[in-house]
Parts: sequence; structure tokens; C-alpha cells
Amino acid sequence: MNKLRPVIVGAGPAGVRAAQTLVAHGLRPIVLDEAPRAGGQIYRQPPPGFYRNKKKLYGFEAGRADSVHQDFAALAQQIDYRPQTLVWNAQPDVLDIMDTTTLAADNIAWQDIIVATGATDRVLPVPGWTTPGVYTLGGAQVALKFQGCAIGRRVVLAGTGPLLYLVAYQYAKAGAQVMAVLDSSSLSDRIAALPGMLGQPALLMKGMYYMAWLMAHRIPLKTHARLLRVEGEGQNKHDEHVRAVVWRRESMTAEEPAIGPEQTIECDALGFGYALRSETQLADLLGCRFGFDAVQRAHLPERDNAGRSSVPGVYLAGDGAGIMGADAAELAGERAALALLQDRGVQIDIARADKLEHRLARIGAFRKGLERAFPFPHKWAELADDKLIVCRCEQISAGELRQAARDNNAQEMNRLKALTRIGMGRCQGRMCSSAAGEILAQACSIPLAQVGRLRGQAPIKPVPIGMHALKSAPAPVSASPSTQQTASVFHVALAAGEDE
Repeated sequence: MNKLRPVIVGAGPAGVRAAQTLVAHGLRPIVLDEAPRAGGQIYRQPPPGFYRNKKKLYGFEAGRADSVHQDFAALAQQIDYRPQTLVWNAQPDVLDIMDTTTLAADNIAWQDIIVATGATDRVLPVPGWTTPGVYTLGGAQVALKFQGCAIGRRVVLAGTGPLLYLVAYQYAKAGAQVMAVLDSSSLSDRIAALPGMLGQPALLMKGMYYMAWLMAHRIPLKTHARLLRVEGEGQNKHDEHVRAVVWRRESMTAEEPAIGPEQTIECDALGFGYALRSETQLADLLGCRFGFDAVQRAHLPERDNAGRSSVPGVYLAGDGAGIMGADAAELAGERAALALLQDRGVQIDIARADKLEHRLARIGAFRKGLERAFPFPHKWAELADDKLIVCRCEQISAGELRQAARDNNAQEMNRLKALTRIGMGRCQGRMCSSAAGEILAQACSIPLAQVGRLRGQAPIKPVPIGMHALKSAPAPVSASPSTQQTASVFHVALAAGEDE
């Protein structure tokens, strides 16, 4: 029986290299991409008519970004590329998709799929984080790359991780006034991590350059920085905006008392984030087995060195399966495509596959060094006030989560969801689940791995009530009757304009 064309979800570095590899071996894959143009978040392309050159947009990564863009453009006649297409649900053998420009829904049968869904910011809320003018670091970067604007004139950037310094550098280079960089990690953390990062000297030097450049341009770089609150101003909620951020020097990773007074930085925007977290919802809906990764403090889909998941025909590549960075994503995309080809009986270059795995292993060691250099602020949950809003969709506070744990013996994330509605809002837990898990583990005095993870639910991302009815398609033969029935009810509800 002839195999269906392979499907790739995501056209970032991993998706582009996967497509290129499949085409080189005579296949014509379907590439589904939410963005209007290929490149992913890291190499996001501006819309037509935007004339800022790639050197200014991507800095040191301009050459690599250009390579990814040009190589994908060269594939145009050899792939079925569908930009601005959201994969909002996955069933056995069928993906549910929507064209985000026309709101037309459809489905695609699949047999082999490479999931390259990338990552998003890990958000640890702070009082005032819902004030207009507060963005994630990734959101701040999107504004700069895609829309050619800054999130404000006087910007504070806070959190931890290499993205913090990259965004600060990009904003300062673009002409924004970066009032301060507030990093919860410390210089001693980075010194301790150096031995683990020496295996990738080029990546290490880029990070050191960003910091040195910022210091040379007299941008305050504060370590051991705990963001206390965001203060806003305005006559009413309709014109409220960020006025200042308040912070103090305090260790978030060790048992130390506060060692500095509160300090206020006047600004009109804040970008914050505590490293990245993988977008794993699609892998979850596809049935992949998950395991807890202590380094990344997250449950991640399991995969072998080639990118094969626990589900035959499902391959994982890039940051969507574990944060490794853009360089690793390109390698992992190619390796996953080679695994797919090999499983189809296509002869591949085994030496090339082995080389890719070796290079990925080296980057993996570097990644562990990065986690040591920018450790998770372990005291965040302990210090979070009961009044702090953790889930902005449902207005769920840290105190409500703790009460559910205390009064109802909720020690697992899906039990917590049932009791409090955490993760039931528009984001389906994409923004709040990391923080909620930390709060639950702290409240129950149990390891983070033990509280589990929120199960993936469709739609993966919000879809409009006005989404057009699906084209008729036969139910997949491998889907259970209950799965088919649930999907059908959901599709009918969407077509009828119902909310629930």
C-alpha cells in the first residue's frame, strides 16, 4: 500500500531541515505552519514591505537565518507548504487544521508526522503582571522582528536565561532605552557553569559578548534580582499602563535572607520570562509517552536519539521536545527526517545520521551548562503571595491553588484543574501550567515530578467560534468510536457557534 505524504508541523529551523531532507530523498512533504512565512520564532521573517536588513534583525545569526530562509524558499515547488495554518487537534491518523486567514477548517490524514512545534516563554507571575505594557520576552522579540517596533520607549527586561540578554541586546541595538536587566541568577552561577559550556565555545562567546556589550553601553545588569511587582497608572482600567517595576536583590535559588532594599525603576514596559518551555500539546494529543526531565523541570515527550517517539510514525524535533536551541533544532530536524525515511525502507547515509547524533549530544551537554548558569528560581513558589494571580484566563490565585491542595488533598495537576479551573481558559494551560505545578509541589511538599502535568486538550490554541464547518471526511479507521464521537460533537458545536 502506498504511504501518504509525510506531514511536518512547524517551519522553524527543525521543520525546514526536515523538509529539505525528505525532498532530497524524493518525498514531497506537507508543511503546516502557523506563521505567514517560514523561520520560526528565532528566525521570524518580517512581513512584505518591511525593509530592515537581516544583519540588524538577527545580529550574529543573520547568516544562519538567511540560510534557513533561502533553503526553504528553494523547496517551494517540491513541498506542499501551508502557511498561516493552525493544527488545533490531533486524532489517530487525522489532524484538524484551520486556515487562520479565512477561518476555513479542514483535516489531513497522516501516517508519518514530524512534530516541530517549538517553544514559548516560561512565565512565573508577579503582582501586576496583567498590567498593559507587560510582555513575555518572546513577545517583546516578536514585536521587534515582525512588527518593527519596541514594546515601549523605556523598557525593563527581567527573568533569567540567555534569551534575557539577547532581547536586551536587540532592543538596545534597535534604539530602545533599556532601563535595566534584572536577572534572578548570579555571576557565581555562570562561573560554576563554565566547565560544562566549554564544549561549544562559539555559543559561549556569543553570550559573553551580549553581556559585555550591554555593560559597555552602561545598561545596568542586576543579578540576584527578585521582581517584586509591576506598578501601573491611569485614570481607569481602560487607560492603565506600566509606570514602574519594583525589585530587590535577593537570592531566589538558595536559603538566604533578603540582602537589599526595595528599588523602583520607572519605565513604560516590561518584558519578562524564566527561560523557555516546550510546546508539547500536539505530541500529547498524538499519544506520545511523557517523562519528567529534571534539568528542564518539565514533563517532555520521550524520544530516542533519532527523534522517534513512543508512537510509531510520530517523530519529534527541535525545542518542542526539549529546549536545545536553534542550532540543535536544525540538526534534530534532519535526524528525525532520516529516521522517518529509514522506517519507510529508504536507504540513508548512516554515517551522516551518526554524526548528527554526536553533535546533538555535545549540544545537550552545553545545554545542561546553561541550566546551571541560569538556574530556575527555586524559591519563587515559596515566596508567591496567596493573592498572586497565577491563571489570568480564569483569575485563579496562588492561594486558591494552595487551598485546593490543603482542603481537598489535590496532589496532581489534573485534580487541581478539576477543583479550581486552572488551565481551562483560552490558553489551555500553556501560560499558567508551569507556575501552577510549582505552587502545587510547594504546597504539598512533594517533588515537582510527582504532581504530573495537565493533559493536552483540543483546541491546542484558541479557535474562533466562527470557524467554518469542516469538510466532510471519513472517520479514521484506527480511531476509537468514542474519539470519533467526541471530535464530531466538538466540530458540530464549532460550526453552530456554540461556546461549550
